[in-house]
Amino acid sequence: MGDTFIRHIALLGFEKRFVPSQHYVYMFLVKWQDLSEKVVYRGFPEIYEFHKQLKEMFPIEAGDINAENRIIPHLPAPRWFDGQRVAESRQGTLTEYFGALMSLPVKISRCPHLLDFFKVRPDDLKLPTDNQVKKPETYLVSKDSKNNSVTDITGPIILQTYRAIADFEKTSGSQMALATGDVVDVVEKSESGWWFCQTKTKRGWVPASYLEPLDSPDEAEDPEPNYEGEPYVTIKAYTAQMEDEVSLQEGETIDVIHKLLDGWWVVRKGDITGYFPSMYLQKSGQDAAQAQRQIKSRGAPPRRSSIRNAHSIHQRSRKRLSQDTYRRNSVRFLQQRRRQARPEPQRSAREQAQTGGAKPQPAVPPRPSADLILHRCSESTKRKLSSAV
Repeated sequence: MGDTFIRHIALLGFEKRFVPSQHYVYMFLVKWQDLSEKVVYRGFPEIYEFHKQLKEMFPIEAGDINAENRIIPHLPAPRWFDGQRVAESRQGTLTEYFGALMSLPVKISRCPHLLDFFKVRPDDLKLPTDNQVKKPETYLVSKDSKNNSVTDITGPIILQTYRAIADFEKTSGSQMALATGDVVDVVEKSESGWWFCQTKTKRGWVPASYLEPLDSPDEAEDPEPNYEGEPYVTIKAYTAQMEDEVSLQEGETIDVIHKLLDGWWVVRKGDITGYFPSMYLQKSGQDAAQAQRQIKSRGAPPRRSSIRNAHSIHQRSRKRLSQDTYRRNSVRFLQQRRRQARPEPQRSAREQAQTGGAKPQPAVPPRPSADLILHRCSESTKRKLSSAV
């Protein structure tokens, strides 16, 4: 066993709680050296107290002896009254602070003081009780912000509620076990098909395939297919276990044509389509190290069709396109794209000179002969022509 240390600290957002009185706690996703991921909740006053103790432990690095030697980042003191606007604005400060802290020498970034502060506490596992007047409000950092501003939040978040269709046994400490019929709130929907969920007593990662919406069997947030496709590279080989899946080796380039939220995407290789685990895919040019660690930590989630003894509360099953439909639509799209890309036949220079580049004029038929006119004209016209002669 190697030394214990933290690989990464990510700010997820903050919660506005009302018990015993109104206060704010920040949610951190802490990734440890053993590839485990833990969500912990810390208030700003205790974060600032941690900061002060860290400075006392490392006075040289804190700049107490010589200000020029300071490498420990600054952190502003708490205010007398912390409202929601202050809680929002601190998110950027905390992200920068812990990002800088993790980049310091290991004697600081891996010191026992830092490790103890982010270890999971009983309060992290026990969710706050619901107040009769107000429930806790969750504010998450936006992942879709165009300017990547950490202070751009999506809250307050009304967490979506799902129901477990079968029993799920967790295989790691970061996962959450489920029993058929359990109702959970979804905090985060990861593209990998693993969703971070919580109940009143526990929280953890759950395969999306084990969950169904309460109002409909269909997932309303599933996007439409994109038959143009997005290029991805496989970072792990996979052998198809079902007829509608596709086998691929590591390092193959494919097109993703449908990103489904359960983590099983429809991919295209030539004219062949099939399901493939999204965890085994990476956009070209991106670092695959983090994705590889996630694969080692959790692996690909199971597919809905492989779950035994699944019980849904809905009368009909989910609407899903068949692979035959995917293939037909994909072939039709590729054929249309090839026709559009086919160049028009070029005319010779003589033809271009004759037309002068103008639009071609309709051809004028030749004038019929006099005999043909007499032959086709009416009897009345013939008598008039004979009398005129």
